[in-house]
Parts: sequence; structure tokens; C-alpha cells
Amino acid sequence: MSELKPNPPGLDLAPWPQIDFAEYGPVESQPMSRIQSVVAKTLSRNWVMIPHVTHHEEADISGLDAIRRRDGEANGIKLTPLAYFVKAAVAALQQFPRFNASIDGSGKNLILKQYCHIGIAVDTPHGLLVPVIRNADRKSVPEIAVEISELSQAARGKGLPMDKMSGGCFTISSLGSVGGTSFTPIINAPEVAVMGITRSFEKPVNVEGQLRTTLPLSLSYDHRVLNGADAARFCIAFAQSLAEQAAG
Repeated sequence: MSELKPNPPGLDLAPWPQIDFAEYGPVESQPMSRIQSVVAKTLSRNWVMIPHVTHHEEADISGLDAIRRRDGEANGIKLTPLAYFVKAAVAALQQFPRFNASIDGSGKNLILKQYCHIGIAVDTPHGLLVPVIRNADRKSVPEIAVEISELSQAARGKGLPMDKMSGGCFTISSLGSVGGTSFTPIINAPEVAVMGITRSFEKPVNVEGQLRTTLPLSLSYDHRVLNGADAARFCIAFAQSLAEQAAG
């Protein structure tokens, strides 16, 4: 196996086009927010420096809505699907620990983490933020749901301090009910994978036309560390955990 390098050998990118857009019609200039500027630089670095591959899979989550209502009523809280997605990520990471890893600064070592902190992408008026659920493997779905709510509200309000957005092992980017069928999420370095989730839909699964609630999964992974077979197995484990949770 060739030596892993954190940086490409050299980038010779063309300069950004400098265009006077007003030459072609009316325009309005709006400065990017500080968070948007930071996120733009970070995502650009991650996209250029990490060899991304995206694996697409489907999970059967029939019955999950009923389980969410039952568990929510029992605990007196609102449970969103994201809390169950976090638990599915934990289960898959425990089964496939290479997904819970990072390439170190030298590019010569793979750091396998013994903890499980899950990042959740949150769309805010300031830009995209990724708060981290720490020790998600030690928390129940209701506990995770409460923490997601608190972190999301803080992120959409005054924002979050860096200590609430650092140390993640794996990130989930869920478009929830917004829509979509699949996409390619950008890996949140120095993590090696990110799970993108789009809107569920009803899908016939047999000749009788029985409908099952199907959830599209889009796993982007760092091809320096993981390969297609790894991604397929991880997604199957993720989907199996969701199916088991949906079955109660």
C-alpha cells in the first residue's frame, strides 16, 4: 500500500475569473458572512485535498414514525428521525472502526479513535454549522434528541463556540423533509466519511405492490483510507440498524 499523504503533491489552479457582471445587466453585491467565508474555505480545501467517492444505498425505515411517536410520548419530548440516524451511525462505526479514524498530520499514520462523537450539519441563517454530539454511544435516543434540539437552537441563534463543533468522528448531513433523492456530501476533515440523507419515500418491494418506507443514503468516503466494499458494508450496517430501530 502506498504511503498516505494529507496534501496533494501540488496544485496548479487557474486564477478565479474577474468579471464585471454589471456589464451584462443590473446586479447587487452582498458580502458573505464571516461564517460563510470560513465554511467556503474549509469546504474548498476538503473537496480538493480528499479523494471523494460517494456510495448510494437505501434503508427500510417502515414503522419508524410510529416508534418515534411512541418513544416521544413516553419521554415527553419531540423525537426527530435524526436522533435515530445518530444511533445508526454509532452502530455502524462500532462494527467498522476504520470509519472512525483520521489520517494524522504526517500522512503516515491512521488514528483509530476509541470514542464516538457524531457531528450533525445544521443549516443556520449564518451558514452551515456542525455541532457535535459527544459520546453518542453512551446516550439513549431521547437523550440524543434533546441534545440535538439544544445545539440546533443555539446554532441558529447566537452561534456555537468552537468546542461545541470540534472533535467529531463522523458527520450526518440530513436534508430531512426538504427533498432530494441523493447527493454528494463533502467530508468534514479530518474525518474520513460523511453520511448524506434525503427525504424518505414509499417504494413497492414485491409483485403484490407492498409499500415500504425507504430512506436514501449517500455515503461519501476518503478513498485513501476506505474502498467501495468498505462503504457498501458500512451502509448495510447503517441501514440494518435503522430497520431494527423501526421494528421497535
